[in-house]
Amino acid sequence: MMAMSYGYVYVAQVAMGADQNQTLKAFREAEAYPGPSILICYCPCIEHGIKVGMTYSQIHQKDAVDCGYWQLYRYNPLLKKEGKNPFILDSKEPTADLRNFLMSENRYTALKLIDEARAEEFYKKAQADCDERYNTYLELSQK
Repeated sequence: MMAMSYGYVYVAQVAMGADQNQTLKAFREAEAYPGPSILICYCPCIEHGIKVGMTYSQIHQKDAVDCGYWQLYRYNPLLKKEGKNPFILDSKEPTADLRNFLMSENRYTALKLIDEARAEEFYKKAQADCDERYNTYLELSQK
């Protein structure tokens, strides 16, 4: 959001495992853009503690997008010159359960073992934050 606020920076958020075409399109647009570009990529690492293992990190990326944990979008300032909205939300409305996604990573399930009540508060806040972020992006895409 900070980079987009400048108005002249190409920004995209991608997850290759969720949408290879969107990722490739964002990389091509960023490369062709005649100014600064930022690509924010969801890349799980071993520290996330994906329970099924890093072999399935591409599927995990799709799961992150499907539940709204991570949204896909592109912000291309060149579209303003064409009279178009420069913000394109490539994600669909979340359809999967965020809590199930969180429970698929050791870093989040460990919270429950340490303090179940606080973990429950965290899970609810995480859902509210994901909903708010999606709605903000949806609003930007409709302007």
